[in-house]
Amino acid sequence: MTREVTVVEVALRDGSHAVKHQYTKEQVAEIVKGLDGANIPYIEVSHGDGVGGSSIQYGYSKVYDIDLIRIAKENATHSKIACLLLPGVGTVEDLKQAHAAGAEMVRVATHCTEADVSKQHIKFAKEELHMEVVGFLMMSHMVSPKKLLEQARLMESYGADVVYVTDSAGALLPDGVYERVHNLVINMGIPIGFHAHNNLGLAMANTISAYQAGASFLDGSARALGAGAGNTQTEVMIAVLDKMGVKTGVDLYKMMDVAEDIMSPMMTTPQIIDRNSITLGYAGVYSSFNLHAKRAAEQFGLDARDLLVECGKRKTVGGQEDIIFDVAAEMAHKNNS
Repeated sequence: MTREVTVVEVALRDGSHAVKHQYTKEQVAEIVKGLDGANIPYIEVSHGDGVGGSSIQYGYSKVYDIDLIRIAKENATHSKIACLLLPGVGTVEDLKQAHAAGAEMVRVATHCTEADVSKQHIKFAKEELHMEVVGFLMMSHMVSPKKLLEQARLMESYGADVVYVTDSAGALLPDGVYERVHNLVINMGIPIGFHAHNNLGLAMANTISAYQAGASFLDGSARALGAGAGNTQTEVMIAVLDKMGVKTGVDLYKMMDVAEDIMSPMMTTPQIIDRNSITLGYAGVYSSFNLHAKRAAEQFGLDARDLLVECGKRKTVGGQEDIIFDVAAEMAHKNNS
């Protein structure tokens, strides 16, 4: 028996990494109009690292993300606008501003072992702002299904409406996705979602595995735009789900048109699985480390793959982008000594 799923489009958030957070107001307006016309239920808009992410550490946005949220809201007739917030990067004040600008859903993201730091933000969003709230457990490959369930239950206890298994490194294989998602589905009383990265070429397979395990929220990105090798390609995902008989409510042809006619001309480089992206998935490293590792490797005369593998050995997590340059400096010193 097939189930309906809710699609969340992330090209205006995760896709921001791929364009170095340089989306313009005009681009956001055009993309949102297209996605809204394709009947996408939720459109996530913010800096790639969430509201408040524009910084020297994560990369400066061309346009303040609160302004982009406002523009998105003005151009959506029925699609709801969502945003991402990483506690410690974004604050409750950022959340207030995002809500005032038009965000109706917030996805509060933490490392998969640190759900407790989401309590303040989830409770405030739910109880004070009356937003839809998603708990987003990043780097889910780093813990067992049992440990992930413990963390997901914390987010549920704080008031999360949905909890996501998030494959931030694109490191999970389909069976690993199934185990984690299914364990949450059968042991929790709220919907479960899944967010994939394509670093090992498995984003679509993993997304389908998540659906088969019981996930009812699935993320996609038009033209696969996202950190690393990008995310599950929305227009392909809709076509595959349609062939499976799964109802999404999304207009496939219009979604194809958004990807082909709007997103593709905006892309500065094609979203491909290159050697560094493969290394991200192989080493289990956060997908947004890709550009930072390239810069650090060039600066210190290293192979970016060696740097990413070393970051994987050290179990670095999202939010530690500054450590990449420290690791690179240490590796270069060893190489020259």
